[in-house]
Amino acid sequence: MNDYEVVVKVPASTANLGSGFDSIGMALQRYTTVKMKLANQTKVNLIGQHQQGLPMNKQNLIYQAADYLCRQAEIETPQLEIEVESEIPLSRGLGSSGAAIIGGMVAVNTLVGTPFTKDEIFQLASELEGHPDNVGASLFGGVLVAAKNKENKFTYVNFSPPEQLKVVVSIPDYELQTKEARGVLPEQYSREDAVYALSHAALLSAALMRGDFKAMGEALNDQIHQPYRKHLIPGFEEILENGKNYGAIGAAISGAGPTIIAFTSQSSERLILYIKQVMEKYNVNAQTIEIPIDYNGVVCKINERTFEKLEN
Repeated sequence: MNDYEVVVKVPASTANLGSGFDSIGMALQRYTTVKMKLANQTKVNLIGQHQQGLPMNKQNLIYQAADYLCRQAEIETPQLEIEVESEIPLSRGLGSSGAAIIGGMVAVNTLVGTPFTKDEIFQLASELEGHPDNVGASLFGGVLVAAKNKENKFTYVNFSPPEQLKVVVSIPDYELQTKEARGVLPEQYSREDAVYALSHAALLSAALMRGDFKAMGEALNDQIHQPYRKHLIPGFEEILENGKNYGAIGAAISGAGPTIIAFTSQSSERLILYIKQVMEKYNVNAQTIEIPIDYNGVVCKINERTFEKLEN
């Protein structure tokens, strides 16, 4: 094992994108930075307001992710000193847990001699997270489309969305646990809903890849999760219905919520103002801003070397 400090910078992500339930994610320029080195005893130091209440021991998700990777490599998990600074708020649908998993895995993989490739880390991270969209987007950057086969292996396509695509997010000051958001979903769906979901997710992938914003506006529509979650997120239905009048291509719940995302190819100012007005109408304190897409994914440096994008 190597006696040096590894620093990993991981982007946030927005997942589902309306119709791409548990299968389509996009990386955003808000970051979790993980510093990790070997130690005599494991300790976790958390920096910043977005990590209040998280464990500062081996129960921390970053350590848990590192431990999972080492066990899969059949390596004894070393004692680790971990420092974490994050711009990604917890339980808001912006991939904080996915970023933590990627940060822990990429950092420890470097420390223990790189037993896994980037593609293999994607498989491990998807297994631990339970779905590939957040971890895949954070790992690779841009847009990640993935599917799981019957052997629980994940196949993915990663590509850069068009540069003129802009993302507006409205991040409320309350949390929504993923478990609660998943709990409102039905156990079964009709054939009609299944066909609707398949066709719209396929259309969304193609529209994002080709930059067809007209098709994207239709493709963002969903019948699998948003109709059941919208009552948990004040203002979402109104933004979904009226956002196009203010320049939006479409809108969606970011991940499991409660953050709302809207896409535009125009200046975002008018759309941001409209969403702020809706949030005020529903008495929701929220930060509504444009966040650029991250096209690089996870980057890493060792002993103060320049950050570098990892290769597959």
